[in-house]
Amino acid sequence: MPLIVMVFASLKDMAEIRSTSILSVPLRPTVQPWVDAWQNACVGVDCVGLRGFYLKTVLMVVPAVVLSALFGALNGYALTKFNFRGSRFVYGVILFGSFTPYQAVLIPLAKTLGALGLSGNIGGLILVHTVYGLPFTTMFFRNYFMTVPQDLIKAARVDGAGFWTTFGHIILPLSVPMIVVTVIWQFTGIWNDFLFGVSFTSGQNTPIMVALNNMVSASAGERPYDVHMAAALLAALPTLVIYVLAGKYFVRGLMAGAVKG
Repeated sequence: MPLIVMVFASLKDMAEIRSTSILSVPLRPTVQPWVDAWQNACVGVDCVGLRGFYLKTVLMVVPAVVLSALFGALNGYALTKFNFRGSRFVYGVILFGSFTPYQAVLIPLAKTLGALGLSGNIGGLILVHTVYGLPFTTMFFRNYFMTVPQDLIKAARVDGAGFWTTFGHIILPLSVPMIVVTVIWQFTGIWNDFLFGVSFTSGQNTPIMVALNNMVSASAGERPYDVHMAAALLAALPTLVIYVLAGKYFVRGLMAGAVKG
């Protein structure tokens, strides 16, 4: 129902919004609110719409998703197929990160990014989301790799395959369901993030959700609800598309790593 209200409002002009119900079908549908949200609406002090912030967000999300998934797969592989002293403790420490709230790490992250010279830009957000996503991706892959027979790894060793060969040629091809789960999980979480974006970036480097907030905050007088609803739909569109196209694979991947044996 909220989605229907947003779609209807984004296809009306302000005169029709004021004079009709929020659930009424647009009498004179118009795409002008979408055009304004994309390229004319003011985001902070710049009236550039959401157009420029889309690319910046993609440049932030894609590397963060790839890196967090890759390192999570490596962690899960090492923790399940190589029994070393303290492996359970290491996994417990990593897993503890998934219970750490965003607010508790803001100041340490700010100091770290400042020391690395990554404060206020997209590179800093890539690092933040990669590190913060590792506990979740490690947990996903570890649970999934528990279902992979240990004999498969032993057979690869007998054939002379080392750590990286086994990981790249055997483990990763078997991990497609969990890779899909991890990519969807990380993509939606990073794309929709607001707190890290507003804390560690500014100006043209802000991600899409911060830009959306700045657009609404920049409105003076009567708020253009038609433009705001169109902007909200534009900002949410990638995650909606991913869930529509890959939602069944997400559930299938979760079930694939849900049980052992």
